Amino acid sequence: MRTHLNTLAVVRNLGILAHVDAGKTTVTERILYATGTTHKRGEVHDGTTVTDFDPQERDRGITIFAAAVSCAWDGHRINLIDTPGHVDFADEVERSLRVLDGAVAVFDAVAGVEPQSESVWRQADRHGVPRIAFVNKLDRAGADLDTAVASIRERLHPAPLVVQLPIGAEDGFRGVVDLVRMRALVWDDDGDGTVVEAPVPEELRAQAQRRRRLLEEAVAELHADALEEFCERSTLSPETLVTALHDVTRSGDGVVVLCGSAYRNRGVEPLLDAVVAYLPSPLDVPAVRGLRDGADEERPADPAAPFAALAFKVSATPTGRLTYLRVYSGTIEKGDTVLDAGARRTERIGRILRVRADRHAHVDRAVAGDIVAVVGLKSARAGATLCAPDAPLVLEPPGAAEPVVSVAVEARRSTDTDRLTSALARLAEEDPSLVVRTDAETGQTVLSGMGELHLEVAVEKIRRDAGLDVNVGRPRVSYRETVGRGVSGFVFRHVKQDGGAGQFAHVVLDVEPGETESGFEFRSAVVGGRVPQEYVRAVEAGCRDALAEGPLGGHPVTGLRVTLTDGATHVKDSSDTAFRTAGRLGLRDALRACAMVLLEPVVEVTVTVPEDAVGAVLGDLAARRGRVSGSVTRAGAAVVTATVPLAELFGYATRLRSRTQGRGTFTARPTGYAPAPVATVSR
Repeated sequence: MRTHLNTLAVVRNLGILAHVDAGKTTVTERILYATGTTHKRGEVHDGTTVTDFDPQERDRGITIFAAAVSCAWDGHRINLIDTPGHVDFADEVERSLRVLDGAVAVFDAVAGVEPQSESVWRQADRHGVPRIAFVNKLDRAGADLDTAVASIRERLHPAPLVVQLPIGAEDGFRGVVDLVRMRALVWDDDGDGTVVEAPVPEELRAQAQRRRRLLEEAVAELHADALEEFCERSTLSPETLVTALHDVTRSGDGVVVLCGSAYRNRGVEPLLDAVVAYLPSPLDVPAVRGLRDGADEERPADPAAPFAALAFKVSATPTGRLTYLRVYSGTIEKGDTVLDAGARRTERIGRILRVRADRHAHVDRAVAGDIVAVVGLKSARAGATLCAPDAPLVLEPPGAAEPVVSVAVEARRSTDTDRLTSALARLAEEDPSLVVRTDAETGQTVLSGMGELHLEVAVEKIRRDAGLDVNVGRPRVSYRETVGRGVSGFVFRHVKQDGGAGQFAHVVLDVEPGETESGFEFRSAVVGGRVPQEYVRAVEAGCRDALAEGPLGGHPVTGLRVTLTDGATHVKDSSDTAFRTAGRLGLRDALRACAMVLLEPVVEVTVTVPEDAVGAVLGDLAARRGRVSGSVTRAGAAVVTATVPLAELFGYATRLRSRTQGRGTFTARPTGYAPAPVATVSR
């Protein structure tokens, strides 16, 4: 048992998180190179990266699909997931964070915290994932560690604990001072990653001592044992500092900040040392919790415990269907039979693979703490719990965001319609944030996703992988409907007699706007048992059925509260079915009597442009119904932040390039829904 636990103590499951173009994939490539996993440094611009192996990723120069790799450093095994940085693929990040024990957040030393950096940071907060920060690209013009750290403090609100001081600035950046052990780490000019340890340069000694003192004071404020030693000795030993930094990282009270230039191979080794020293092992995180027969149950990270794992990614490859698992407890071996707890069916493990992006190494077994891929599962989807058949457990699946953009797709040749249907089904299986449906009015097949780029990638995948020619309609946003002014005492009677047992249900509903902008709240105010409790649950289920299509244009309804205030039953003809039907039809009619409001998705847009182009950009945003919320100057460029309806952003990238002679860039992240103008076409 102790041997198994010692093995788990040297495992680190971490993700690389950041805004697009902050250098996540380059950091991952340098980690693989530094650990000896690869013998040649992959470059994004050359299309030679290990983790961005999909042709679309190499063509576009961005990470689209989360990729898992395994490597070893200082006697530790690191399972690493390189995640996308573009907002359209935030669900890939969400599914990855669900199974990680720690993360490295990468920031651009010039731009600091960018919009998507903030979004992924909040995602990690929700999952309670401890993080360390790596300020990248210190060799760029305008790079400044202190400014980047200030943006981390102001926008993300952790206590940044800076443990390094750069040696040299911008193009002259050549190393760092390790403030924990007060030594200099300098890299060779040839960029091969060779690091030389040396004394702290004389010209930086006073500054290094001052920053070490600030680090000690900050850590003492957050850690009781460190505070006690600091009060006794007025300083902290390196050992105490490392222990305290490990503890505050795990608790989330602080975030260790390192710096470097991944592209020039500077700062990667200390980053790996920090991953090992500060981020938790599977033994350091709380035991996973799930439901067994409706009751909470914990499963410890113990290879001898009953097996439990979460499937977080499904990928179709030429050699078979791969299901990526995070094993939380127990052990599996190839040939084992496991239970898909949600679907209540058994599956057989054909092969177990240690993954390195698109390359795999066969292993005979996987134990608690492992991230592996398995072959042989026929129907398990992302979010499924796999467990021992004699010890069932259902783990909480990753959340899935609702799609906001849709396009109609059809096969160019009618003979390919069935093939297109199969290809779309595979897409939705691999990516749960893609939704495929048939429009009831037009009969068109509609593909919905998180943004234009998301849908472009999906359609291109169909064309490349399935070899299909498809026609694609214009993008349309996904509207919602909500209650602006409700109704009280709305009476609905459902009576049906067709020869056999009849149906009778009488309900009285109050419908009003909800207290929150999204969601649905149902409650019962029935007194005297006029509607039995089992029928109340049926009314709620019927009301939820009615939310699928609103009266304005058939869009989903959200942001309302329904109260069942009264009702009546029949001694023979009342049933769950009758009251569910009454709930559905009654709420549908009640919504027609309400004053409804059409909602459209809105996004926060951050536009970076030369200062001489600000006027044109502001005018264009105003024409797109944008509301500017801020404008700052950073590194000689203007950064404009605005809230814009998503429907107005189609084609914006092309317009922005034309108005700024190709020098403008923008990013966007969803911020929710807002009332749409009356003239908006609702269907």
